[in-house]
Amino acid sequence: MPSVNRVAILTAGGLAPCLSSAIGGLIERYTELYPKIEIICYVSGYKGLLLGDYILVSDEMRQAAPTLHLHGGSPIGNSRVKLTNVADCVKRGLVKEGEDPLKVAAEQLTKDRVDVLHTIGGDDTNTTAADLAAYLAENDYPLTVVGLPKTIDNDVYPIRQSLGAWTAAEEGAKFFENVVGEHNANPRMLIIHEVMGRNCGWLTAATAAKYRERLATLKWAEGLGLTQARKDVHAVFIPEMEVDIKAEAKRLKKVMDEIDNVNIFISEGAGVETIVKEMEAAGQPVPRDAFGHIKLDAVNPGKWFGDQFAKMLGAEKVMVQKSGYFARAAPANADDLRLIKSCTDLAVDCAIAGKSGVIGHDENDSNILKACEFPRIAGGKPFDIETAWFHEMLKAINQPKGKNIAQAGH
Repeated sequence: MPSVNRVAILTAGGLAPCLSSAIGGLIERYTELYPKIEIICYVSGYKGLLLGDYILVSDEMRQAAPTLHLHGGSPIGNSRVKLTNVADCVKRGLVKEGEDPLKVAAEQLTKDRVDVLHTIGGDDTNTTAADLAAYLAENDYPLTVVGLPKTIDNDVYPIRQSLGAWTAAEEGAKFFENVVGEHNANPRMLIIHEVMGRNCGWLTAATAAKYRERLATLKWAEGLGLTQARKDVHAVFIPEMEVDIKAEAKRLKKVMDEIDNVNIFISEGAGVETIVKEMEAAGQPVPRDAFGHIKLDAVNPGKWFGDQFAKMLGAEKVMVQKSGYFARAAPANADDLRLIKSCTDLAVDCAIAGKSGVIGHDENDSNILKACEFPRIAGGKPFDIETAWFHEMLKAINQPKGKNIAQAGH
């Protein structure tokens, strides 16, 4: 068993309702079992690692760790840095021209006397951690890397449930509970609720399901126009489904004619390929981030769907609302807190044992909670639209399931 004297923690990528709690959980567990092990936190993710910018966790900070479970965001800061994107790292001043970011990171970890690195992030963060782990192994750097799977998209292979996703679905549902009140602010109102999810529709589907679950507990005054039908979800569009827009418009126009409004939940990644083709055909640039991902704010799928359906439904007004930033910055809910606790406890055990990997319930190994090997970690896991609860929801809102266009399993 390797000797562990100092561990480092970093968070990276976008926010999720687990980052603060996961940091707190790791600090609590080390303090409980191994109080003499030093803990440092790199500021702003891999950026802080490359620059050697970190916080040394003091005794006072350890005592304050439980408070982190009450907050969202990441108190130590995030950034989107890909260690294998040399040009981007040079451009941002994180490494010098001619330097290899992986080597710079490895040497910084050695300089900082780090024995264990905990990365808390999604597929980009943990695939970057995988690149770093591979580099360290190939170059005989004695370091254990243990990741925690953070992403509200819930799309990391082979992890059954990523940290923060349950909370994001619940918070998105709460967000729409207020937004849907706009349905009677104008005749023939079309409301588009755009939910985060670049390649995976799980969060959109789960948010719609959680919203409808909460909706079912309310009381109504039908004679005064306060009806469940008007506040319900009338369509759910996700990247894994091929949607016949004309057929859906025909179905939804009947809804509009009957109850005077339509509410649609869409994933931010739904329809992106079509939108990008239109932009490229028009000669418009398609902005991308350091990981090569299309910047979805620039593509704006919610507006595109609104424009497509407005005329076909005869909508007098269209409202597009995005719950992503509201949902992803929330503190973890009770379900996520339990999941975070089990994962951070095992992460510490694996760190002490010198076992690298990403902690999660392995879908390819009977959903056992374990350290999944880094080479098996990948993003883009599609949501299975054959899932019973999703199929039942579509049936309840009278929406055809549509053709499954998701890629085969990883």
